[in-house]
Amino acid sequence: MAAALVSCTQASSGGGPGADVPGTSAEPAADRARGAESAGDADRAGREAPTREDTAVPSPEPALVRDAFATLQATLGETCTPGAGDCAYFLGRVTQELTELDASMRADSKGPGHFAKPLADMKALFATLGEDRTEAHLEKHFSAIVGTRDGINTWMQDHPDDYR
Repeated sequence: MAAALVSCTQASSGGGPGADVPGTSAEPAADRARGAESAGDADRAGREAPTREDTAVPSPEPALVRDAFATLQATLGETCTPGAGDCAYFLGRVTQELTELDASMRADSKGPGHFAKPLADMKALFATLGEDRTEAHLEKHFSAIVGTRDGINTWMQDHPDDYR
């Protein structure tokens, strides 16, 4: 139906097939050559166009420390009782939040020197914990984990420009 409408429109405008259609000529070989050139240009442009990775800004967004700190702060009202079997989630979460905050502080445009105290505290904690993230091991270091979290919270409260 659409083809019939196009045909009728071209016929009523005085043109036949190919009339008023840009890029067409009486020479089909020339049309094919132009089409191949256009396709080659588009393909070449696609290969030469910068990718998102090439144009991505390597510096972190200022919100990274703020967001990481907010998720750590969300753990302030939570706790567990070591030995009662309810610490796996809590201590695992706090440890993960500290790990993410550590990474965001190191990547922040202010530089790690600005966050020297909390980064040192987290480094000491991570050295104590090692790679073992089992509930029994985390419970063994309950005070160090919660103490590090609370100390960083206090430090951040004295630096509101880093999280607001």
